Amino acid sequence: MDEGRGFVFLRQDQREGYAMKEQLEALAAEARAAISAATSEAELEAARVAYLGKKSGRWRALMGGLGSLPAEERPAVGKLVQSISAELEALLEARQADLAAPAVQEALDVTLPGRTRRLGHRHPTLATLEEAIDVFLGLGFRVAEGPEVDNYYYSFEALNYPDDHPAMDEQMTFYITDDMLLRSQTSTMQIRTMEQEPPPVAYVVPGRCYRRDRVDRTHCHTFYQLEGFMVGEGITFADLKGVLEAFARGMFGERARVRLRPDFFPFTEPSGEVAFTCLICGGEGCRVCSGSGWLEVMGCGMIDPHVLRNVGYDPEQVSGFAFGGGVDRIAMLRHGLDDIRALWDNDMRVLQQL
Repeated sequence: MDEGRGFVFLRQDQREGYAMKEQLEALAAEARAAISAATSEAELEAARVAYLGKKSGRWRALMGGLGSLPAEERPAVGKLVQSISAELEALLEARQADLAAPAVQEALDVTLPGRTRRLGHRHPTLATLEEAIDVFLGLGFRVAEGPEVDNYYYSFEALNYPDDHPAMDEQMTFYITDDMLLRSQTSTMQIRTMEQEPPPVAYVVPGRCYRRDRVDRTHCHTFYQLEGFMVGEGITFADLKGVLEAFARGMFGERARVRLRPDFFPFTEPSGEVAFTCLICGGEGCRVCSGSGWLEVMGCGMIDPHVLRNVGYDPEQVSGFAFGGGVDRIAMLRHGLDDIRALWDNDMRVLQQL
């Protein structure tokens, strides 16, 4: 490049490089305008093919002339090519995003009322269980929980079951091994808790249990049970009756009635069957209560002295009672259901009403 009298004179190789740069800038300006003017994805694609297409794009064709430039001009022109190429690619991506956004916005009519999501709630059985626990907490009981898989000792032996009791038969109990089984009652926690604490004790034990029962209107192989027990000095059957009546009133109202009849359980003596007034028929008799007007929900009794000795308690010094019943049956009473299967069939038409 020569200077003289205010003029700049370019050599032939410099003039070729300068001309190439001008062509690149002019084509880049056209490409920018075409990309910005595209109003649809189809128009944007047409602009991309016209300017940056690998086979027929004008930008690609112009870059083919780089090889004819003098060697000293190629680095500067090549750097410009890379800069403009990156700019155009970025513009294409940005414009494509802009064109896609209105399609989503157009599909959303903000003037329409919102779509309300259905809110979940506690299952009727679990809600009933929580309410029952609250009643017993108000009576001074505490809550204990234990394993659903337990051994033979805590499930039967420590609870004074004789070796030939039918509850231990494989037709009644789900065995995992000869010594391990799915618990058939939460009474197992009576032993575990009393082993750890000296009297007085008063606990309720909620949990899921398993029995080989035939499924019908009032029975299921998997069910929830609420066990309760109290041990201390001077505890009598009258205390047990008072607790059960307080529980019935707390769950079903002041008009609830409790019926106690003699029964047998290996770990209580004397033992009783607890029935509440059938709320489905109001005590008039229906198919759920077998026409009796009462629905059996619990077993109860005074804890057998052998059980107290098994945990190190002295039956000459302390006494106690225990009770346990199916929470699913209590839920049936609370909601006026005539079939326990309605709780676990997962029919949302039913569950939404409870």
